[in-house]
Amino acid sequence: MNKEDQVMKGFRDLYNKIVLLNKDKMEESLKGYKPSEVHCMEYIEKNADSNVTKLADAFYMTRGAISKLTKKLIQKGLIESYQKSDNKKEIYFRLTEQGKVIYNIHEDLHKEFQERDKVVFEEVTDKQFDTMLRFLAKYNSHLDEEIKKADIRSE
Repeated sequence: MNKEDQVMKGFRDLYNKIVLLNKDKMEESLKGYKPSEVHCMEYIEKNADSNVTKLADAFYMTRGAISKLTKKLIQKGLIESYQKSDNKKEIYFRLTEQGKVIYNIHEDLHKEFQERDKVVFEEVTDKQFDTMLRFLAKYNSHLDEEIKKADIRSE
C-alpha cells in the first residue's frame, strides 16, 4: 500500500472509530434528533444571519433539502425564522430556547470527546499541526473544485 492509500485508509479508520466511540452517547443524549438536525442547529448558532443559501452551501445540499430540514426544525420548536428591518426579502434563522438546550448538549458532548482525546493532541507540535492544517486546506480546496465541476448536491 502506497502512502496515499495509507493516508486515505487512516482517515477512514479514524472517522469510523470516532463514530463508533461517540455514537451511543450522542444518540442517548440527543434522542429524537437526527444528526442533520443537530448539525443544522449548530451551524445556525455559530454563524450569524444563517439562511437557506448559507446552510445549503455549508452542507453541500440543495436549497430545497435545507428548506425541508428547517421547516422540520421550526415545527419542533428548535429554530425560528426572522427578517431584518432593512431586508424584508431574505429569511434568516436563529435558535429558540429549546434549540439552545439541544445545541448546548451537543457542544458539551464534543468537549467531553475532545477531553478524552486530548492526550494525543498534547503530543503534537505546532509545526506538525501547521503541516496537517495545510494539507487539510489543500485537500478541502481540491474537493470543493471537484464538487463545483460535478455540480452535485445531496437531496
